[in-house]
Amino acid sequence: MIVLLGAIVVLVSILGVLLGPERAPARYLDPDDTSLSGSKALAEILRDRGVTVDRVDSVEAAAAKAATGDRLLLITDTTYIDEFELARIPGDRLVVGGVFGLEALAPGVRTDPVGARIRSREPECGLPAATAAGSAFLGGAPLRGPSGSTACYPAGDGHALVSFPYASGVITVVADGDFMTNQRLAEDGNAALALNLIGTGKAVTWLVAPETPPAVALPGERGKSMYDLMPAGIRWAVYMAIIAVLVAAFWRGRRLGPVVTEKLPVIVRAAETVEGRGRLYRARRARERAADALRAGTIDRLTPRLGLASGADRQEIVPALAARTGQDAQQVGAALYGPPPADDAGLVRLAGYLDFMERQISEHR
Repeated sequence: MIVLLGAIVVLVSILGVLLGPERAPARYLDPDDTSLSGSKALAEILRDRGVTVDRVDSVEAAAAKAATGDRLLLITDTTYIDEFELARIPGDRLVVGGVFGLEALAPGVRTDPVGARIRSREPECGLPAATAAGSAFLGGAPLRGPSGSTACYPAGDGHALVSFPYASGVITVVADGDFMTNQRLAEDGNAALALNLIGTGKAVTWLVAPETPPAVALPGERGKSMYDLMPAGIRWAVYMAIIAVLVAAFWRGRRLGPVVTEKLPVIVRAAETVEGRGRLYRARRARERAADALRAGTIDRLTPRLGLASGADRQEIVPALAARTGQDAQQVGAALYGPPPADDAGLVRLAGYLDFMERQISEHR
């Protein structure tokens, strides 16, 4: 009864998880995401300080915002984005994390393929935004900026932050964006560094990946994915199949009572079994198999008595057995590993000789 009750509780829990409302996936560095990896807290702090923060998910939307005035373009994701079109947008640019297309977005910046551990680091540079913030939680792929750039927060063979002027503004690249997430913002000088880099007094265009990828980037007819093309009843069929498997497993796995032991109706003595098997070998003229069985049994029984390991080979067993019995080594080797007997009389002689050696070993123990 207790087992049945436990199974019902587990089943109800599984159904609650499967049939419950789906949680929205976390979106890394998204200003509207309240999960640990989102950046909702940072966006709200900026807005409280009077900074306009506009979330966009396309090059067209970012270019439209740039046309309204001097703005800071904050790039946190370039998925489904044309980086060359994005690089043509004028104004200051802050690139966070190892985004795709860094060569076009930050010309002259190189990354080290060997990443550095994300931890608290000191700025060790003259960039005001970094020196005012102090230590911050940074790491990622080390960066090397072009000539004339300012590098901060040493990491590996490079730095976690580089900043340099370019044609229409300043480009700043940060190797990792964990310091801007809701989880890390309150640690170390993370919040101060993020506010100093973003809150420059200009409106912010915050570029994120689109929640719905463009239709041209999706497989299937008219941009539909495989899951969109599935009938609505497929999900319920999968759920019902899981429930059926669980019920069947419980039904087949439950015990109906203790194991019942029964006496054998006929007791067959070991000697009769051996005699019966010998007659089968004789009827089939299987002298080779009979000889192999006799030799294998003798070797298995004598090996531990000779003080040898179970995997001992011919080179170990034959000399040891010859030394213990006083028999000729060649005769012992022929008896244990030689060709099969040519007739039944030879098989009987082989069995007698093997039995003789076993008795010799037993008597000398």
